[in-house]
Amino acid sequence: MARFDIRDHELVPEHEILPPEEAEKILEEYNISRGQLPKILSSDPVVKIIKAEVGDIIRIKRKSPTSGISINYRVVTEQF
Repeated sequence: MARFDIRDHELVPEHEILPPEEAEKILEEYNISRGQLPKILSSDPVVKIIKAEVGDIIRIKRKSPTSGISINYRVVTEQF
């Protein structure tokens, strides 16, 4: 049986794991630590599909009617 990939759904924004050097650059640019980023659970279905691990930083790109594309960052965690 074919499985439905939730990333293909129009309401699921694009998620991508940042390479370590890009993640560090983002933290420096915003002058924050990983702990200050919003969190996303390791049990999130998209996190599982992209095989992100605890501590990874994920870039989420959402379509926005006012700004075109909205970019957010989340750190993968096991609990809030």
